[in-house]
Amino acid sequence: MLSWDHNAYYHRAILRRLPAHSARVLEVGSGRGHLAVRLAERADEVDALDLDPAMVEATRAIVPANVRCRRADVTTAELPAGCYDAVVTLSVLHHLDLATALPLLARALRPGGVLVAVALPKSDLPRELPVEAAASLVHHVLGTVFTAVRHPYRVGLPHPTHPGAVPMKDPTLTTRQVRDVARTALPGADVRRLLLWRYLLTWTKPSAATATSPTSA
Repeated sequence: MLSWDHNAYYHRAILRRLPAHSARVLEVGSGRGHLAVRLAERADEVDALDLDPAMVEATRAIVPANVRCRRADVTTAELPAGCYDAVVTLSVLHHLDLATALPLLARALRPGGVLVAVALPKSDLPRELPVEAAASLVHHVLGTVFTAVRHPYRVGLPHPTHPGAVPMKDPTLTTRQVRDVARTALPGADVRRLLLWRYLLTWTKPSAATATSPTSA
């Protein structure tokens, strides 16, 4: 079966939604560290967390000095409140209880900070059957191209700093269900289905002025 790295494919979608420059960024679930490397180019400091010690070491092996790597469970870690310009997570949220995790990530953001998350949704059939069919076609077309040009998105050979495959968990929520949970936990959150078996969640933490301003009559 043709296989390639969908997570790496969505790095650009995440980076486009971040500030051009940040003082401090949190990545939850650093995996092999490739996104942390790119975040480090746009931030003074990056805190990269992962629960898997092998992933922490893989990240530590490739990131620059402004990235701090730490083994931690985001649901129990003591994250500094209100200090991050951005919180980023890739293929992690579907491993967590969403209603618990989202407020924790929101608390870590400064007012005006942005949360950007890409994760796996449960298939919503038959509603999403056209999307699933299109995704399968695009997956095979792009996979063939990436393999032919030996693009980094392709997989098949182990990454030199990565001792094994990233553990995956089947998602339990559809994109619609994620949207419902997110909008309850984070009013104003935007959740949309991405083509290649991911959803994108974005949210900007209200500034103090916005949070306290009276509503229009």
